[in-house]
This record gives sequence, structure tokens and C-alpha cells, in this order.
Amino acid sequence: MSSHFFGITDRFFSFSHTLGRTELAGTGFRFPLDLALGQDDVIYVLNRTSAARPEGIRITMLTFAEDFINQFGAHGEGDGDFIWPAAIELDRDQNVFVSDEWLNRITVFDKDGEFIRKWGSSGSGDGELNRPSGLAITNDGIVLVADSWNHRIQKFSVEGRYLGQFGRFGSEAGQLNMPWGMAVDKEGLLYVADWRNDRVQQFTLDGECQAIYGRSGSGPGEFNRPTDVAVDEDGDIYVTDWLNNRVQVLSDDGRYITAFQGNADLSKWGKEKLISNPDMIRQRNLVTDYTPEQSFWQPSAVETDSQGRIAIADSAKNRVQVYQKNRAPVLA
Repeated sequence: MSSHFFGITDRFFSFSHTLGRTELAGTGFRFPLDLALGQDDVIYVLNRTSAARPEGIRITMLTFAEDFINQFGAHGEGDGDFIWPAAIELDRDQNVFVSDEWLNRITVFDKDGEFIRKWGSSGSGDGELNRPSGLAITNDGIVLVADSWNHRIQKFSVEGRYLGQFGRFGSEAGQLNMPWGMAVDKEGLLYVADWRNDRVQQFTLDGECQAIYGRSGSGPGEFNRPTDVAVDEDGDIYVTDWLNNRVQVLSDDGRYITAFQGNADLSKWGKEKLISNPDMIRQRNLVTDYTPEQSFWQPSAVETDSQGRIAIADSAKNRVQVYQKNRAPVLA
């Protein structure tokens, strides 16, 4: 376990545990691009996989204790299928929303993975989509979609009815360049990972830019293609700093708190696989430095919950790393 103590003394973060292993089905992940945290400790992991192995496209349901629950979705264009799934989000009824960059649509399932509906069409007009990525859903049922290649945020009802939009291409305040992941805080403000502008922007739901966090770079508070953002109950902001291979934590006024570099250990599923494969154990015993194994490699998504847990999709390493936020120091 590792702890981080930087600057702001009432926040203490510790690494908790790792979830997942590399698998095309069942107890593992294949390029987990996004995740969503549901009720009763359930985690939904969106597996993007690769063009070479499309059979790995699916949503995996598991618990924080790494108990496998279910999987649903498959590669294809039919109801409940995906080609390039990009983001996953839950509404207040625990229905599951998934964006698809290739099909330019949103697919909706119930909490158990049963198909409900799909909506969306390709284009740049009102309600049309061009490579939709990030999703966020407000408590009153407004679905916000990062319409990435149209460089805007669109608003829909949960049934897919167009409600409005804001943003346009550019680098000035309120403008966007390929927006990706998003989050809504408890005050109803929207945070957008402005991917090619290397920053996070905060908006009202009417599209008024309230704050800008970050700039291009690799230093504290700087980003290199941020892919997602989450905001916890205290207002702290978590950003997956994709090409810097880290997750940064900022206060609600933008001050840098700390950065997670990755502390992964073997997951429960990983240990089970090793125990059943003696040759893999022998190969692992030859490793002298596990630091590269622990570190993040292109973390793509982050979510927080009311218990102070921070779940991070460590996409290129086919796992989820979990951290814990504490109000008192923990023993490292």
C-alpha cells in the first residue's frame, strides 16, 4: 500500500487493490476503455478490445471484491451490439448508456444488460452525431454527449429526444477540440476533458464556461491528452492524463493535490490464473523489478463513489486500479 501526502493536508490517498486480467471473455478485460459504478458495489467495465479481436467487445459486470456477475453486448450492428464503444454511464434508475463512435449512436440497457433502445444518426445537424464519446447524465435525466468530431456537447432526454447543444471548435474559453470524458458534480456543473486542448473545462448546463483547468505539458497540473474527469463529493477533481500515464487530482479551485502513477498488484483473477498455470509462475519468478508492471499505461477513465473509492481504467494493461481517499492518514 502506498500513500500520497502533497500540499493539502486533509486529503490522504492510498492504493487499495487491482481488478482484472487480460481475457476476451468472462473473468477479465480487453482494453477497458471506460467504467461506471452502480449500486451494491457493482462495476460495469466497457471493453473496447482491438480490431484484430472484435470478439472481446462486451461489458463486464463485477464487484469491487472481483466477483464476476455477468457480461453483455457483442461486436456487430444489431440491437445491443457495438463496433467502437467509447463510453458508459448509468442513469438514476441504473439503466446503462453506451456511446458508439463508429455507429454514431447511443445504446441503452437495463441494469442486468437487457437491451432497451438505441438512438442517434450520423451528421452535424441538431441531434446528429460524429464520433460520440463521453457521457454524463444529470439527476433529472438530461443525457449529455461529447459529440467529439463535431466539437460540441449535445443534450438529450433519456429516450433520445434532442434538447440542445453548446460548444464549437476552437481553443478559447468555452470552445472545444475533440471533447472526450465528462462528469457532472453535485452542484450540477459539467466538467469536460477537452482532449486536444489538453485541459478540463467546467460549464453550466446552459453552456457557460465557468473555469478552465490545466494546459499542455507534463508538470503538475499540466495534461497530455486528458481522456476523462470525475468529481467526488468534496469537489476534488480527478483527471486521467492519458499520454502522461497518470491520474492527477486537483482541488475544486484547480490547485494541484497529487498524481497517481499506478501501484498495481496481482488481482484475485490474476492469482487464480497463475495458480492454474505453473509455467506462468516460473516465468513470473524470474522478474526482478515489478515497477513497470505496477505503473499505469494509458489510463482512460476514472470514477469515484460515496465511499471515497477511486476506480481507474488502466486500459492498455487490461485492468482497473482502485485507490481510496481517506480523511485521516493511513499507515503505508
